[in-house]
Amino acid sequence: MTRREEFGVVARPLSIAVAQPRCAAHDVAANAVAHAEAVRAAGARVVVFPEMSLTGYELDATPVAPDDERLTPIVAACAATGTLALVGAPVAGPRIGVLALDGDGARVVYGKVHLHPSEAVRFVPGEPAVIDVDGWRLGLAVCRDTGFPEHAAKTAALGIDGYVAGVVHAEHEAGLHGERARRVAADHGVWVATAAFAGPTGGGFDRTSGRSGIWSADGGLLAETSAAPDEIARAVFGT
Repeated sequence: MTRREEFGVVARPLSIAVAQPRCAAHDVAANAVAHAEAVRAAGARVVVFPEMSLTGYELDATPVAPDDERLTPIVAACAATGTLALVGAPVAGPRIGVLALDGDGARVVYGKVHLHPSEAVRFVPGEPAVIDVDGWRLGLAVCRDTGFPEHAAKTAALGIDGYVAGVVHAEHEAGLHGERARRVAADHGVWVATAAFAGPTGGGFDRTSGRSGIWSADGGLLAETSAAPDEIARAVFGT
């Protein structure tokens, strides 16, 4: 039984997409244009992007402020399409964060909780967080967070209908997306969306997994990309 069924919550279905645009290291301006193109192509209410998608997985990247003018193309695309974009970037703290962008601008909504030791040299951990989109409560995660059942449990304790994550995984780790999504769905009765990096990036990730996906609350795969950059997968939560 999903949380919505358990509590009798009624809301319209939520269209969601996971995008894996190609990324130029440290080039926020160019990457923002690619993100904007993905938002326009996705045709979804929510579009989820990979971990540190605005800079690449570059642990020395400069934090991106919500009022950075380079984000303007994404804000414009969201305004034109009615989309909320969940974008990966280093943010103040510094944290490995998630920026939520819509037609009104950007805000920091999450910082990665479970840092890898190589990340903890520079970054500090955040806390579990949830955002509300059209009555849907979406729990947020970044990469390594998804490997810790306690992260999903603490997030679910805040009351969630979906669990969305941006990740960077190596080519041989593509199977982790489905494994972890099915576990979260089974444990908490929620939909899951994972946007995975595709193409080369920093941190030794010369070949990343791609294979972004969306899973139903019963663990069934609804949509999936290939390993190639610039692909988008779409589905609807709640149908």
